[in-house]
Amino acid sequence: MAPFPNLLAALVDVPDPRRAQGKRYPLPYLLMFTVLALLSGARSYRGVITFLEQRREHLNHHFGVDLQRAPVVNTLRTILQSLSTEALEDAFRRHAKALLPAGCSPGGEAGEQPVIALDGKTLRGSFDHFNDRKAAQTLTAFASASAIVLAHIEIEDKSNEIPAAQQMIRDLGLTGVVFTADAMHCQKNI
Repeated sequence: MAPFPNLLAALVDVPDPRRAQGKRYPLPYLLMFTVLALLSGARSYRGVITFLEQRREHLNHHFGVDLQRAPVVNTLRTILQSLSTEALEDAFRRHAKALLPAGCSPGGEAGEQPVIALDGKTLRGSFDHFNDRKAAQTLTAFASASAIVLAHIEIEDKSNEIPAAQQMIRDLGLTGVVFTADAMHCQKNI
């Protein structure tokens, strides 16, 4: 349970898109419980709701919250789809940086250099032949020793991993680390 208070603190900064009257479920806890449901194998909104229904009392006890019942599927879907993706990504990045060893922090010095792996992936099933849209691609930064995903970004349609990796390295602001990437990044003009 140790890393969860830090994640919950990071999720508090995600702006709540709901009106004041529609805040029956506190957003940071709802996001935290959604993350726990996904880690437990939930693959759909219904799976997240099932997780919450089955473990609501346990979650209430351990996180000090008083949810009377799990939200309905439409409520969860509406909340998650209306979130600011940038704010959510920023919260996860701050949390991941806090979990890194001290030598990985911006400006940090360490004896052995931690390794950050950059890797691009094409998202299966994301192409759309009907609208002539190619499959979506993402680039992920992974701290190997800590087994933490530090960040991920979507690669623009008319681009590739190279400019996305350069931007991600600048955005992460890490020093004293070794970045690894696949052969695509071994070009002379980069």
